[in-house]
Parts: sequence; C-alpha cells; structure tokens
Amino acid sequence: MRKNFGAKPFLYPQPVMILGTYDENGKANAMNAAWGGIVGANEIIVDLSAHKTTDNIIKNKAFTVGVADLEHLVACDYVGIVSANKEADKMQKAGFTTTKGEFVNAPIINELPLTLECELVKVIDGSKYLAEIKNVSADEKYLGDDGEIDLSKFTPITYDPVHHGYYRLGERVGNAFKDGAKLK
Repeated sequence: MRKNFGAKPFLYPQPVMILGTYDENGKANAMNAAWGGIVGANEIIVDLSAHKTTDNIIKNKAFTVGVADLEHLVACDYVGIVSANKEADKMQKAGFTTTKGEFVNAPIINELPLTLECELVKVIDGSKYLAEIKNVSADEKYLGDDGEIDLSKFTPITYDPVHHGYYRLGERVGNAFKDGAKLK
C-alpha cells in the first residue's frame, strides 16, 4: 500500500546550491537554495522568493551555483538563514572568500569544490530563474588522475525537504548507461 502526500517538492537527492551574486556596490553575497536543478545540457533553473540575491541576479543578469559539501555544511546553512539585508558581514561570518567569475559577473566561492557560472536567460512566473551555464570549474584538488571531477574526493550534501535535514551522498553503486544493458 502507498501513502499519498499531495503535491510536494519531495524528490531525492535535492541539491544544496549556494548562489553567489554581487550587489549594487560589487560586494559578494551568497544564499542557500534547495529548489532547482539542471534542466538541459547547459541550463539550470532555481525557484526563489524575493531576496537580496534575486535583486542582485536581476541587476547583473548572472549568478554562480556552488555545490554545498559536508566540509562546509555549517557555513552553507548559515548563508541560507541569514539575510544580507540584515547582516553586512554575512560572507565573512560564513568564512567564505570569493574570486570574480571568469565567464559571468558573479563571485565564485573559493571554499566550495564545484561552481557553475550562470547567465540569466529569463524569469518564469516571477520566481523561477532560468539560466545558461557558461562554465563549470572545480578546485584541482577535487580532480582525479584523468583530470575530471572525482566525486570520491569531496562529499556533496543533499537536502531532505520532509524532515529538513542534510545528508551526504553515498558511494558509487553502479555504472550509468551500462548496468541496465544486462536486461537487454
């Protein structure tokens, strides 16, 4: 027997995305966003209510998406519960430093392992920010011997929208586009 929950945002894993933007004075800001994801080979969408970050996105037509990881869980949660409108030293208190993105006018959070640089395409229904991914970068310490991102070198976290918890992603359990071939 199955239990119905109605229309809820219950999809697992739910990425924990740290959005980086610049304000009107060029000051870096970050916020934690849980509702969004990849919607095409080079597109991402994030659903946000009104925030300093959304004002910054509209102003600059750009943002970064840093992948929250276990090592920085506390800082990543902090930037989601504290508004830059109320805390001027939000980034410093989080322990985040930034570098200007090479491909868009938005900050890369140096402490996070993986960053997507995104250019705003359009806002849909007033809250859904569709963007084109202009570049993906990763700290070299998270690359494998093949020069590609190695998920075994960092631990992304996922959000549980039911119990409001964070969970680490687990170990490799299979091979995409291969294991299913056993049923052919």
